Amino acid sequence: MRVLLVEDDPMIGKSVQQGLRQEGTSVDWVRDGEAAELALTTTPYELLLLDLGLPGRSGLDVLARLRRSDNDIPVLIITARDAVTERIKGLDSGADDYLIKPFDLDELSARMRALLRRRSGRASPVIEHGDLRMNPATHELTQDGKPVALSAREFALLQALLEQPGVPLSRAKLEERLYGWGEEIESNAVEVYIHSLRRKLGSERIKNIRGVGYLVPAGR
Repeated sequence: MRVLLVEDDPMIGKSVQQGLRQEGTSVDWVRDGEAAELALTTTPYELLLLDLGLPGRSGLDVLARLRRSDNDIPVLIITARDAVTERIKGLDSGADDYLIKPFDLDELSARMRALLRRRSGRASPVIEHGDLRMNPATHELTQDGKPVALSAREFALLQALLEQPGVPLSRAKLEERLYGWGEEIESNAVEVYIHSLRRKLGSERIKNIRGVGYLVPAGR
């Protein structure tokens, strides 16, 4: 998952970015509304974490302009403004959820997962595909009921494929899911993770469509 974090407080921004990256989430962090709008027009994100009290262009301004452009990215507001009127204003401006600072990182992650489930139309937090059972909340994967140990990026890559079985994802698309700004990407990183997943789950689990990308067959 690739997320845009818009937060002007350096302490909060750094802790959220580091915490989510440890879970395997790719996080790009900007500190003002104009930078947020630029990032949203140049990079595909699955979710936006948006502070309201930003320097220059406010978070509500960013949100309103985002929705006017018909961008339907899920938006989770993170702010210290706890008045009911502020929450109503944010939700009525197009936000999908609202979290008051200070917050627990585990709760933030849970709300993010809920928004993405809602967007994909899944009610269950668990992804099941054939003999695989993946729980993004606990970062656990089982195959035929037996636990399979995966690194954070192996888990993130497999999750991207399992969320769209039968749909090929290019190497560039997978890199977007795995890496944020400033993170070094080795030229064969995706291939290395795919090789490791095949070794752990079976060589036929992930197919390579030459010149297109990788997929998990829909029928398994």
